[in-house]
Amino acid sequence: MAVPSWLERLRAASKTALVQDGKRKIHYLFEDGKEMAEEYDVKTGQLVSRRWREKNTLGGSGKWQVEVGEPISPLLGALESELIKESSSNPVFMRKDTLSSFQWRIRNLPYPKEVYSVSVEKEQRCCVIRTTNKKYYKKFSIPDLDRYQLPLDAAALSFTHANNTLIITYQKPKEILAAEEQLQKELKKIKAANSGDGDCKTQ
Repeated sequence: MAVPSWLERLRAASKTALVQDGKRKIHYLFEDGKEMAEEYDVKTGQLVSRRWREKNTLGGSGKWQVEVGEPISPLLGALESELIKESSSNPVFMRKDTLSSFQWRIRNLPYPKEVYSVSVEKEQRCCVIRTTNKKYYKKFSIPDLDRYQLPLDAAALSFTHANNTLIITYQKPKEILAAEEQLQKELKKIKAANSGDGDCKTQ
């Protein structure tokens, strides 16, 4: 059965927890040196952000890559940031999950809903956004389905458009909902340090 393998990796990882600003922050260190940092809303248990980092070729820590949550804006010097600024009208693609679904938001897309089509490419294991006016095209994968080795289901995919934002929703399969529930029970067992404490408790 493929499902436990990712859960087993999470269980085997060294974990540190911290509660700060109404968020429960969990840091995972895997045997292969990869790191994953997740933040959950303390009240709802909803995933707010997930980032990954792996060692670079020289063995140092690489940059964090955002999987879920607001994209990290590159920190430029004060002068540079005034000279080099990404256009605020460019589409911004980000993932923001709910408890029952994976969700992506693409801001700054002003075209009406009928312009968009969102489809599943099963062989390539990705979703594709197309527009009839050829103004926007994007392919994106769902890493969670890859980790649990689950197939993509076109019926789970839907989208809507409001306030210049395209919102794409993919209903989480029951296997992932069950695994997330199990994981939440385990994460609650980790003694979390509060933000005032000096060190974090590691499992």
